[in-house]
Amino acid sequence: MRKNIIHNHANTRFPIHDLLTRRWSARAFSTKSVEKDKLLSILEAARWAPSSRNEQPWRYIVFTEDNPDKLKEAQSVLMESNSFAKRAPILICAIAKKNYTLDESYNRLHLHDLGAANENMFLESFNQGLIMHEMGGFDIQKAREVFKVPTDFEIGIMIAIGYQGENEILPDRYREKAYLPRERKPLSQIAFLEEIDREII
Repeated sequence: MRKNIIHNHANTRFPIHDLLTRRWSARAFSTKSVEKDKLLSILEAARWAPSSRNEQPWRYIVFTEDNPDKLKEAQSVLMESNSFAKRAPILICAIAKKNYTLDESYNRLHLHDLGAANENMFLESFNQGLIMHEMGGFDIQKAREVFKVPTDFEIGIMIAIGYQGENEILPDRYREKAYLPRERKPLSQIAFLEEIDREII
């Protein structure tokens, strides 16, 4: 049996903060409880994300094992492909207010800002010794009904947070992937700096 990988560090071309190299979308969740102060620190990190006009359009509907019935309701919106997340002691539905509060004009950056807040949560989760996984695979309409999401909010993504478990608990297709090194497109394919030699980046 191969050794379970706890940290799948990024192999970066240029130096970046260690917290960024350690962040990855792990799927093997332990059922171990998460301390409330850690969860609150993660949500506090989201609170301080940047946003257009300081609107802060993100909202988080949080479910924990403290209320098992509500947590099961949150689990019920997940597609089968994300059933691994049902082991996580925390599930969150991330939503965003579509219009600016001041004049009710459309905020075209509402999901952009939600993504920024989610990334803050991602980094703080790893800072707290936890893992986090974002999921687009869920029944959006059911989520709107189950979570009673108002029509002026757009449903973004489901989030699972918890301690990391053994990769061996994962379905075959995810278990193999958990042992593969992380990959990204070359910097030259995502950043276009004319004054820098393309071969360098």
